[in-house]
Amino acid sequence: MSDLDDYWFDPSDDADPADPPLPRADRRQLLDPAAWRAAEKTCAVDLAQAAMAIGRLDGLLAGLDETLRRGLITRLALMEVEAMLWAAGTPIGQDVLIRDLADAPASVDLEALSLARWAIGRLQGRGRVDDLRDFLALHRAAQGPGRGDSDLLRKTGDDFDNEAEGFAMGLAALDGCHATTCAAYGQRLWRLTDLSPDGHQLEGMCWAARAMADSAGPLAMVPMGQAGRRVWNTGGDPQDHLTAWCAAVAAGCEEGFRTIRRLTGWVERTRQATARIKGGNAARAIYVLMAHPVVSAASLEADAGISRDTAERLLVRLEGLGLIREVTGARRFRLWALAA
Repeated sequence: MSDLDDYWFDPSDDADPADPPLPRADRRQLLDPAAWRAAEKTCAVDLAQAAMAIGRLDGLLAGLDETLRRGLITRLALMEVEAMLWAAGTPIGQDVLIRDLADAPASVDLEALSLARWAIGRLQGRGRVDDLRDFLALHRAAQGPGRGDSDLLRKTGDDFDNEAEGFAMGLAALDGCHATTCAAYGQRLWRLTDLSPDGHQLEGMCWAARAMADSAGPLAMVPMGQAGRRVWNTGGDPQDHLTAWCAAVAAGCEEGFRTIRRLTGWVERTRQATARIKGGNAARAIYVLMAHPVVSAASLEADAGISRDTAERLLVRLEGLGLIREVTGARRFRLWALAA
């Protein structure tokens, strides 16, 4: 007896390769909003602790001047994207993330690097989370390639609008729930839609990070850091998932809080050490060095708006003061990082 005898029909009959594929079942039905609402009630304490951690980080940023705050948000975004890339199986170090795409090592996945650059911008606050076309920067497609060749695999036109509408309808089932609950639910919902091409896991992660901070002050996104790697790609029971998600938020915000404290301490020490330098060049250089894990003379020149000679002199002086350190050990294409 052949395997076909187990069927009441021969599946090869009338099969035409030119026929369109059969419609796929709506995977959004795999999520039960009622179970998530029940999980939220059970996880009230966890949600409160996550909200407290978010508020503490947001309050710390609110007390800083805008220029310093922008640099710190950039640093938090770089840290978060690095963690996301590890979770997505395409690890790229922070030092690579801040270099030009054209200058990236040949061993780096350029598609992942391009997507990472998009993610850094989103975590800095670009794009509206309630407008997925704007959030994903799909308007760029009309002007040429978007974030990479795999954008050609993305649904476009009415197909994308239908997916976006379905995503919004799925989220609406949790109207009135805590923003953290909605973000955890929404990130899992995103994975069940065709909003992103295969391999673009960072898009749903970034949406969730931004959604949790949507009503916050200067905090553009809520970091989860390395703890996020334990929840971004997991499934399972809503209560267990929401508990783990809240713990990751609390851990990520605490990591962010410590990072900001460390960096603002370095800024204050460096300001004092360079107080005798005339003009504002030193202050601008300090912000650039604080915002990026590693800096070259060329990037300092461009980002601080100073001459190359001034950038090189400042780097040598700060290194001599023990405030920065050269990390390549090379004579050309040298990179500096904070000694903090």
